[in-house]
Amino acid sequence: MLSRRYLRIKAFQGLYAYWQSDDASAARIEKEVLTGIDRTYDLYLSLLLIFGELRHVAELRVEERKKKHLPTAEDLKPNRRFLDNPLIRTIAESERLRLECEKHHVSWVGHHELFTGLYKELVQHELFTAYMAEEPIGFKRDQGFVIQIFTEIIANHEDLHEVFEARSIAWLEDLDLAAALVKRSLEQTRATDTGDMNLSELVRDSKEDNEFVTTLFRKSIELGDEHEDAIAEKSSNWESDRIALTDMILMKMALTEVRWFEQIPVKVTMNEYIEIAKAYSTPKSKNFINGVLDKLFIEMKGDGRIRKVGRGLLES
Repeated sequence: MLSRRYLRIKAFQGLYAYWQSDDASAARIEKEVLTGIDRTYDLYLSLLLIFGELRHVAELRVEERKKKHLPTAEDLKPNRRFLDNPLIRTIAESERLRLECEKHHVSWVGHHELFTGLYKELVQHELFTAYMAEEPIGFKRDQGFVIQIFTEIIANHEDLHEVFEARSIAWLEDLDLAAALVKRSLEQTRATDTGDMNLSELVRDSKEDNEFVTTLFRKSIELGDEHEDAIAEKSSNWESDRIALTDMILMKMALTEVRWFEQIPVKVTMNEYIEIAKAYSTPKSKNFINGVLDKLFIEMKGDGRIRKVGRGLLES
């Protein structure tokens, strides 16, 4: 299953489109949300494949230098720190990633020149030269290097952006989410995860993902008026039409989630929507949303509208 935060964001984007328009079709927007999830997952896989493509270019370069007419000592015994980086090697050699990409028809076939150019830029970057000059000091440094080159160089590369733009009109929005998923996957990989990738997002349960999103999307709309009235009642001196649309939608979603997803702890729901508010709403929104939801959660626990399954789920 994909990250629930990512799925919440996609549902939020769909609900924003629905409530922003006077004549929006909920069914059409829901379909677009699910298509967007598939598209972003494919982009996630594409971004992961880049490490293998760069490693392949590096290997070719090493072999070419060995075959020079008068190879230097460095040509014959090259610095292999990039090639042997354990995280890059694990991604490049991942059978799970290969199979998942085949299943979703994701590849970089026909883009060798793109990665040749990207690798040339990479080796000239100070992050790369500093890393290659260091003595190996352990997996954490190797991992940190991979995360740095991804966030500062790969994810921002203009030639890659041109390819993504040609594939989808929504490439920029999808790229931000896909890059965040890749970064999280890189951060969560451990030194013991050798031989193949052990990434939570890699093998996706699309049925479970879609069920979560569609339920959250549909029930947020169905209960929208009820929740808007409840929010207005608990928003001191604020009429509902004066509350920012993003804040209103996030609070409606949070109220829907605590009522309909019985195995998600209340605290998790609260924290997740506050984190999303930090990225998608105003600087003051997180405190406002926290205050209103806290009051409503207490009330709903008291009258039985919030019922959680499992020990400790209500308060944890």
